Amino acid sequence: MSNIKITSVDVGLSAFSLPDLGLDPSGFSLIYEPGGKKTVKAFSVQINTNHGITGEFVGGDAVGFSQLKKFVDHVVGKNPLERELIYNDAKRCLRKFDKMGMGMIDIPLWDLAGKLYGCSVSELLGGYRKTLPTYASTMSGDRAGGLDSPEAFADFATQCKEMGYKGYKIHIWEDYSINELVSTILKVRQAVGDGFPLMIDPACKLRTFTEVLAVGQACDEAQYLWLEDAYRDSGVSTTAHRMLRQRLKTPLLQTEHVRGLEEHVNFIVAEGTDFVRADAEYDGGITGAFKIAHASEGFGLDVEIHGPHPAHRQLMSAVRNSNFYEMSLVHPKTQQIGRCMDIYADDYRDGLDCIDKDGNVSVPTGPGMGVTYDWDFIKKHQISFESFT
Repeated sequence: MSNIKITSVDVGLSAFSLPDLGLDPSGFSLIYEPGGKKTVKAFSVQINTNHGITGEFVGGDAVGFSQLKKFVDHVVGKNPLERELIYNDAKRCLRKFDKMGMGMIDIPLWDLAGKLYGCSVSELLGGYRKTLPTYASTMSGDRAGGLDSPEAFADFATQCKEMGYKGYKIHIWEDYSINELVSTILKVRQAVGDGFPLMIDPACKLRTFTEVLAVGQACDEAQYLWLEDAYRDSGVSTTAHRMLRQRLKTPLLQTEHVRGLEEHVNFIVAEGTDFVRADAEYDGGITGAFKIAHASEGFGLDVEIHGPHPAHRQLMSAVRNSNFYEMSLVHPKTQQIGRCMDIYADDYRDGLDCIDKDGNVSVPTGPGMGVTYDWDFIKKHQISFESFT
């Protein structure tokens, strides 16, 4: 269909209220708050064409949308199948910025292509993995009777292992102490036994290199699979992380907070990480994240996809060098993960109870992303809307 053209791009913003959630004292991390209500927002993107086929995506954030508006007029009138051209044009347009807006266009373009050809994005990518081994990635520690102690993290790790999860990752407290973190690291290992993959992600909360060394040395003792985004460089210093790698046995997982193919490769070449992180929303869509996966493969490294989403299931299905689907942010006392699941009209869900008995999630097989959005629900909660023609 060489004559297919994009006629308009519709972008809405919806707000959803989720129970028993709040923010930690910094105001930056999601935590369990019994009786609380947290408003979460999500953008909805619909790319319309002259053939009546629409590419859809729900996600993104305000920063991404502000960047999308800088190049979206350039997209209208283009052939939606020329994703590589649109990717490179958007990248040049956003060269002064972090390029977060690219994913909000690229992901629905892949959805559109799958619908046009009557196949899943996985099939378009050459995917072969039908189910994906999944690890439990916790909500940040709280002080509200949930993940409020080393013992609570250990008990939840045991629960997740018994449910079938293939691994368990700790997100720490805002008001941490090093002694409490070291205790948590060791108690979680003791609870699940040897050989079960454990990870820890301080989410850039640790204040000094000294604190990171203490946490990393505890990970060494407990044989953790990786240490991720440990301290307040915000995860971008190749020099600091190379120095850290030289002092620890535990592998590092970095690059969640650098954007795009080139910066990921720079981080790898600088020997700043052992595992590579990629995210279709953050890294130029499925097009960009797939490039990162292949670049990592060329260096002999694994790429771990960040967070749960239909696009990430489709992407991971076609990536050999990826170990786990991340089920975040799970908690023992709530099914909420900080994302509204009522946006789906079908049975697609992410959450603590959304793995099968073998600890896997399935890759949707329908056209495009393989999910059906509940547009009545999404639009009922819409607080703004713009159409670009």
